[in-house]
Amino acid sequence: MERARIATVWLDGCSGCHMSFLDLDEALLVLADRIELVYSPLVDQKEFPENVDVTLVEGSVSSVEDEEKIRRIRSRTKILVSLGDCAVTSNVPSMRNPLKPEAILRRAYIENVTVQAQIPNQDVPPLLPEARPVHETVKVDVFVPGCPPSAGLIGSVLTELLEGRTPDLAGQVRFG
Repeated sequence: MERARIATVWLDGCSGCHMSFLDLDEALLVLADRIELVYSPLVDQKEFPENVDVTLVEGSVSSVEDEEKIRRIRSRTKILVSLGDCAVTSNVPSMRNPLKPEAILRRAYIENVTVQAQIPNQDVPPLLPEARPVHETVKVDVFVPGCPPSAGLIGSVLTELLEGRTPDLAGQVRFG
């Protein structure tokens, strides 16, 4: 039996959704028989692969790098899942939206440091004017709110998708 090719991606977020994914504990062993984890912060794959069956995306689209990454991921994924409040609504990352990116960089790299105050010109991707939920950049197939979503909910969503069904999350999810 061929295993489903699964990826997890971390954009602008806190990694809480990935921690919740790891909280699946022994259920991960059951999933391991059915999936191949082809890309994730949990593995050492550098390039997002082609032909991914399901990608779980955590975090908002906040930088030019995030935007390019999610477009590439969408083009290579059959089912894209917005995982968690930051991916679904842009949640905490959007708290910066009333400010311009230059003000944020100035506050982080000039005003709050005492040594070598300077805004980096490399290794920090340019910020977009606003942090945005994933669906404002690419088509999303399944929305899983929660901060973070529970391990049980993530397991349920993956099980449904592996069975070829669209998860019915009515009554199972909440924001925050």
